[in-house]
Amino acid sequence: MFSRLSQVARHLLRPAITSFVSPSTSTPRRTSTEIFNTIMGSTTTADERNARTIHTAACLIIGDEVLGGKTKDTNSNYMAKWCFNLGINLKRIEVIADDEDEIIEAVRRMSDRYDFVVTSGGIGPTHDDITYQSIAKAFGLPLKLNEEAFALMKKISVPRKGEPPFNWDKPSPVLTAKLRMVELPTDVNRDSAKQFLFPCKELWVPVAVVNGNVHILPGVPRLFEKLLDGLKPYIQPRLVDPEGKGIARVTISTPLPESAIAAYLTELAGRVEPKGVKVGSYPRWGEKHNTVTLVGKDKDFLDSIAPEVCHYVNGRIVTTEGEDDVDAQVPTEPPVQVADAPASETADVTTTGSGTH
Repeated sequence: MFSRLSQVARHLLRPAITSFVSPSTSTPRRTSTEIFNTIMGSTTTADERNARTIHTAACLIIGDEVLGGKTKDTNSNYMAKWCFNLGINLKRIEVIADDEDEIIEAVRRMSDRYDFVVTSGGIGPTHDDITYQSIAKAFGLPLKLNEEAFALMKKISVPRKGEPPFNWDKPSPVLTAKLRMVELPTDVNRDSAKQFLFPCKELWVPVAVVNGNVHILPGVPRLFEKLLDGLKPYIQPRLVDPEGKGIARVTISTPLPESAIAAYLTELAGRVEPKGVKVGSYPRWGEKHNTVTLVGKDKDFLDSIAPEVCHYVNGRIVTTEGEDDVDAQVPTEPPVQVADAPASETADVTTTGSGTH
């Protein structure tokens, strides 16, 4: 249903994107953002999105080169770890083509559904770098030269060895290409300080924040990582836990096959879910051990149930997955039959721990 509404909205947005004032009257038309919000039933403003508590996040990887296998995406993995460490629930990762319609649909949907959205890729100087213009169209905004970013570009950029100094005052195809990277989606009715962030002083590259929660980052991993890390001070006050303690994970290595522990893990997952804990099971084909994980925000509670889990999966806690594959220290006692676990042992666990979620 949501997908169908997005298609309808995208179809209706086309005329609104190209012109905001009717040629026959001086009455302003509604912006494409207002039209889309009406269709989707959203009344949240950009400033409200920019201030609300961050519970969820999404990552949008943009690039034909990723879909074609030429470039291996590492940015989404880096963001996943970044969110995990800050306690943000990363709900979605998508990879899409350098296609205007796809970018428009994806950023509108993600901006509406998630608190914090990051895009990666498509903001370079060439013809196929269309992320800025597509996101501008998605929210009915013009592209405007960002003077601060342009000034930093001129100040920080240095010619390569053997190249003459670049003439920033003389019009040229190269200058036009450079300007593409600092012409940003701009809402003239909002505070520019909330729309354009410069997290890294040694970089001229800004992070454009559109519709209050869509953060546009480059696809080059080195730049993506530096800028994402630089955003931490900006968003930390808006986290559920402003101290940014993040999410905890306990990793348990077990020599047992998944089928032998499936019943116990199913029972365990249902028992600890009210405490905000997720139980994971991951086979490691060709290795001596499989992995069971306990993930949640209450580290004390995770630590309290870990001994029980180790007992029933014949495992042990490890720091790094696979660290015991070489020197396997398999328990000498026979595997415990999970189905026969005494009720008293499991009952005690449910009342251990004091965190709230």
